[in-house]
Formats: sequence, C-alpha cells, structure tokens
Amino acid sequence: MVKKELERKIGQLLVVGFDGTTVNPKIKKLIHDYHVGSIILFSRNIGEPEEVLQLTSDLQKEAKKAGYEKPLLICLDQENGVVSRIHKGLTSFPGSMALGATDNPQYAYKIGLATGKELKALGINWNLAPVLDVNNNPDNPVIGVRSFGEDAEKVAELGEAMMKGLQDAGVMTSLKHFPGHGDTNVDSHLDLPVISHEMERLENIELVPFKACIEAGADSVMTAHVYFPAIEPKENTPATLSKSVYSDLLREKLGFTGAITTDCMEMKAISNSIGTEKGAVKALQAGTDFVMISHTYTVQEGAIQEIVSAVESGKLSLSRIEESIQRIHRLKEKYTSWRDFHFPKAKDALQIVGSKKHRQLAQTAYRESVTIVHNHQLLPLNTEEQLKVLVLEPAHGAMMQAEDNKRNQNSLGSAVREYAPGAAVEVYDLNELEKAVDGFTGQAKNYDYIILGTLTITENSPVITLVNQLLKENKKVIGVGMRNPYDSHFLQNVQAFLNTYESSYPALQIAAGVIFGEEEAKGTLPVNI
Repeated sequence: MVKKELERKIGQLLVVGFDGTTVNPKIKKLIHDYHVGSIILFSRNIGEPEEVLQLTSDLQKEAKKAGYEKPLLICLDQENGVVSRIHKGLTSFPGSMALGATDNPQYAYKIGLATGKELKALGINWNLAPVLDVNNNPDNPVIGVRSFGEDAEKVAELGEAMMKGLQDAGVMTSLKHFPGHGDTNVDSHLDLPVISHEMERLENIELVPFKACIEAGADSVMTAHVYFPAIEPKENTPATLSKSVYSDLLREKLGFTGAITTDCMEMKAISNSIGTEKGAVKALQAGTDFVMISHTYTVQEGAIQEIVSAVESGKLSLSRIEESIQRIHRLKEKYTSWRDFHFPKAKDALQIVGSKKHRQLAQTAYRESVTIVHNHQLLPLNTEEQLKVLVLEPAHGAMMQAEDNKRNQNSLGSAVREYAPGAAVEVYDLNELEKAVDGFTGQAKNYDYIILGTLTITENSPVITLVNQLLKENKKVIGVGMRNPYDSHFLQNVQAFLNTYESSYPALQIAAGVIFGEEEAKGTLPVNI
C-alpha cells in the first residue's frame, strides 16, 4: 500500500481540533492530505450561531472537495451546565447534576432531544455526552456536577434518557468516561488518577450506567485516562491504553459493538508519560477506533506518522485499522448525509436555536432542580419590608480543566436585584478573600441579610471564616451553592442554604425567586452531604 493511501486510512480514525472560527490552512491540510474523519470544536471555534453553521458547512465543503465518501463527524462537549462549548444563542439547559436534582428522566430525555436539535441545526452531528460517571467522591476535581449524582441506578436511568434524546434528534453520542471517573481526586488533564476498587465494586457502581446504556444502543464510548489495577495488570496503564479495558471488559464482557474513542491524548496523563504520538499507537493496539488529538497541529501530524511507522514495521496491523474504519463508517452511515450541508437551506434551521419552546423547557427544568438544602425558618424573605440586602458573590473562573473561561456569566447579584432592586452587590476573589474578611464583615453591619454565593468550598476555605465572622455579628446569612452541593456541609451554621448546581443565570433567577417567596424550590439532593 502506498504511503499516501495508508495516511488517509489512518486519518479517518483521528478526531482533531484547530484554532479559530474559520477554516484555517492547518485544518484544511489535515482534511485534504490526511482525510481526517472527525473534527472537535471548542469555545475558541465558536462565534454567533450563524458563524458556527458557516464554519461547519465550510468544513464539510472542504471534505467534499477532498473526495470524502462520507461527511465529517463534527463533535464537541455540550454536556450543558458547567461544560458547554456553545453559549451564544443556544438555549442554556441544566447540566447533569441539576437534572439529577429533578429526579425525573423525562427532563433528561427532553433536554437531550432539544440540545440535539440545536446542535444539528448548527451542523454538529456528534455530542460527547452523556457523562455516566457516578460522582461518589466529594473531592473529585474533574467530574463533580458534570455527573447526574452518586446513585449508580439513577445515573444509568438519567444517562440513558439523555442519550436517547440526543439520538432521536439525529446526533451521535459518547458515553464517558469509561470505566468511570467519578471516584477520583486527581484531574486526568493534569496527572494520572488511580481507582483501586476491586472488580466486584466496579461492577456494582462504576459500570452500572455504562452497561445499561450499552444495552440501550450506545453509539460510542469514551475511555478515561484513569488506571484501574483490578482491570489492567500492567501498573500505571490508563484505560485509554489498556487492551484489558477495550477487549476483555468493553467488547467481550459488556458486549459493546459500537465505536470506542479515547479522551484527548494531549491531556497530561498521556502526554507526560508515554507521549501523545506513541500513545496514539498504543491506544489503537489496545482497541480504540477514534484517536482524539484536540489541539496541536504538529502533534496531530506526528501521531499520523507514528501510526504509519507502526503499520509499516508490523507493530500495528492494517486489519486492526480497517476494523475501526468499518465501525466509524457505520456511524457515519447513520448520522451523516451530504444533504445536511447546503448552507442557504441549513440557515433556516437556525430558528430552532434558542427557541422560545426550548427556553421554556429549560426554565421548567431549572425550577424542578433548585434545591433547598436547609432552611431554619428564615425563608422566604418578606419583600414588603424595606429589606437591606448585601450579596457577596464569587468571581467566576473555570474550576476544572474541562470547563471554559469564556462562559457568559450573569451574576447572583443581578438575579437578586430582580426582587430587591436596592440590594448591594460585592464580588469576592477567593484567592484574596482571607485579607478581605474584616472589610466584608464591617460592611455587612449595615445590612439585614447577607446572600452569599459559593463555588466549591474546602475545609480550609476563607469562606468559612467569613461566614463565622458574619454570624458573630448576628447577621442572617443565606448560602447559595452555585456549583457543588457539598459546600453546604461546610456551611451548616447558616440559617438557609440553597443549591443551583451551576451558575447559569436561569438557575440563579429561580434561586433568587425562592429566597423572596416568588418561586418554589422543588429539587432534591442527588448526593449525600
């Protein structure tokens, strides 16, 4: 086989990312020279909805010009909630743990369907969701509210509903992060986590949602950069590079016949150990179908050449590559068509993006998700009184590597001012809060109520010091957890605590409405505090 033909076969297995909101020379070269089969988008690629549609259409035009038999798969992480790549114009839907708080799989299905319809309207045919990790570790730095909760059966039920909704919208799905990233205290973007549970425990918890969704017709499964000694005998070998995970567990034991994708091979759990290029070969040898390299052109090209060398030297068989091409081809047959990519016609589909119907659905689900964790006869506040309210809210920043800094964040203060227009609002920087405690405490003396927003508290957090100082001044403090519900564990002494599971403005609006008696909090905690 001539080298060019081999490169193009290998290219079909790659999922690659690039910079910019238009087709640049590097992605054009990857399409024309290597026939890369799939593209991953991040917030760096996202403009207004019409610009996203133009980009996906232009990518498909390049694939057509390059002689592709089937269109590109174009994917992103639109989990909703804290990990959402598209914000402009798209409906802001509740994320996984907020849906877990509704305890209603119908919301997961309907929001999966609506999300899928909006993505399809933008020319995106693959969503890297749902997250099936069972979040049973409060210290997990990478999953947390991306999970539906800590009950494996409920995660399975909600995950399957979300998957079915996306599929019914004509969007391919990926179950992640197999065999489970929920019980880790290390972020695999930064290092290699280890889950040391015995196989029996994994079968009873971590694998339950994956098994259910595979049986329900999963399209693809994403493996985790996590080491499982109970599954893989070779020390510090992540699931991404483990034949035991791919062949013995996923294929044989769970009977999965769809396509398997790696998580991004540029994450440090891989790049700092075996290296991305050699890791790509190892993942294919182990049994993956897609190799995801999300960021760097030289690494993407280097990985292709490393795989070419492995085939030419006999370390990787051509039949192994052909097997993956067939699986990917079947998915493209189901989820892609050249008919979908005629820009003037496709433009009409944009009417569904951010539609009134979808916004109403999101609002209803948020209303069912916001949770009162405790209320010691403080709420609701009486809006007829001349209330003096101070809102202390955290400066927003990405709390995990998977999250975008570019999210359009509206504030808790703005939501409170919808009900108490005279409320004062102060933003605190968690890194500077220790020095600012006395200042905020002194300022709080002028107010009757303090509404304190939180974004993940640890046992040594200066937020706890601040609250203790406020309570010494006999201030009435209302906590609003805008992320992890575990924050309430550290603030049990405040008179009331609500959780929204994310800082999306619709969720904060509902929380403010609950505080002032205009909304009812209907959510239930999907984790134990």
